[in-house]
Amino acid sequence: MSVSHIPVWWGIPFLLLLTSIAVLPLIKKGWWAKFYPVMSIGLAVVTMAFYILFMHRIHPIVESGFEYISFIALIGSLYVIAGGIHIRLRGRSRPLTNAVFLAIGAIIANLVGTTGASMIMIRPFIRVNKYRIKAYHIIFFVFIVSNVGGALTPIGDPPLFVGYLKGVPFFWSVANLWHIWLFAVATLLLVFYVIDRRDFSRLNRGQQEFAEETGEEGQVEGLHNILFLLVVLGAVFVQHPLFLRELIMLAAAAGSYFTTPSDIHKRNDFDFAPIKEVAILFAGIFITMVPALEWIAQHAAAFGFSDAAHFYWTTGALSSVLDNTPTYLNFLSAATGMFVNNNVVHDLMTLFRDHGDTLAMGTVGPEVRSTIAFMLNYHPGAIASGVTTAGQVSTGYLLATRGVIVRAISVGAVFFGAMTYIGNGPNFMVKSIAEQTGVRTPSFISYIAKFSVPILLPILVIVWLLFFHG
Repeated sequence: MSVSHIPVWWGIPFLLLLTSIAVLPLIKKGWWAKFYPVMSIGLAVVTMAFYILFMHRIHPIVESGFEYISFIALIGSLYVIAGGIHIRLRGRSRPLTNAVFLAIGAIIANLVGTTGASMIMIRPFIRVNKYRIKAYHIIFFVFIVSNVGGALTPIGDPPLFVGYLKGVPFFWSVANLWHIWLFAVATLLLVFYVIDRRDFSRLNRGQQEFAEETGEEGQVEGLHNILFLLVVLGAVFVQHPLFLRELIMLAAAAGSYFTTPSDIHKRNDFDFAPIKEVAILFAGIFITMVPALEWIAQHAAAFGFSDAAHFYWTTGALSSVLDNTPTYLNFLSAATGMFVNNNVVHDLMTLFRDHGDTLAMGTVGPEVRSTIAFMLNYHPGAIASGVTTAGQVSTGYLLATRGVIVRAISVGAVFFGAMTYIGNGPNFMVKSIAEQTGVRTPSFISYIAKFSVPILLPILVIVWLLFFHG
């Protein structure tokens, strides 16, 4: 069977897995808790059989397997290291305190990633709110810290890191997305504050006074784990040899686990149950989503995309139910194929090789001139030394001439990852940690119906109207 004719029904195992995650915990909670590994791995095996027996192709499965190993090594190591950091905040939560905490989390997400920020901050956030913790506290944490907050740097969220590897300059995101990030984060914080303020006002006077007491003194323990955290963040940029990056991450996690006093792990209620659940479910997701992603890539041109709005909504919608990293990559590739002129890229490569940084920009057309200006701004060293790559030039051409398209893909992938529990890796981990500490969290369907659709989706619509409409 030709690779260009993947039947759409090969996506059935993926749909079955999504449906199982959404429905079975509601109607067969005990059964699901016992047999979800069988469901996840079983459907993955079915998908692998499709590729091996019917298409005689193993490369897409292997490639997705490599991506899964990188994914689970990153979030697993951050989970373990964060579990060794115990933060005890001074006092108890009030609405403004909570909003400031979430704002800090949104900023930190760009420095240690949404996974790192989520794992470090979710436990103290739960502890400081323990006297009145509600489901909406957890959900807004997922919205702000685990997703939207990480839109400013390639470290912030995995889709942006993939873009960096494909030639998007490191500081392009903060220069081009900061205003969208600021609007979305500020709006979510405002909505959260209004909801939290209303909930706080319903407490009786005695309960409010209890909340205003000084409480225990602030304290941070396990600070040596910051060094292990920095090792993991540095390893993100290691590309060769294969799996060295993941080995460094796992070694850092092991170092953190065995050097952290057991008392800190105990006070953090740390165990491996949340990461085990995430690892098993996402193993199935990464394999069963391969046919869906390949089908999308093969039919992207037929979708008739012509502007940023198309890329924003399509990337966003699929990032809600597929892992947002491969979704970002597929649509970045589709945009490159649609808007980048390979002949121009070839000519630019020749110009850069022959003329370095002394290019006469007045003799070329506006698109070429803007691409040259972009490359001189973001890759001056590569141009001066004559070592620019085709990927750098191709991505530079796209960013210089269709930057709004890449902005739409980036925002769609990062922001819409918060629409469901499986849109981004930290979401499920935050849910698992919250439940482990006794907090009741919404089911898969309730999360969408009560929170993401009525609260997050209108904000995403406003983002579209302000930044990607017309």
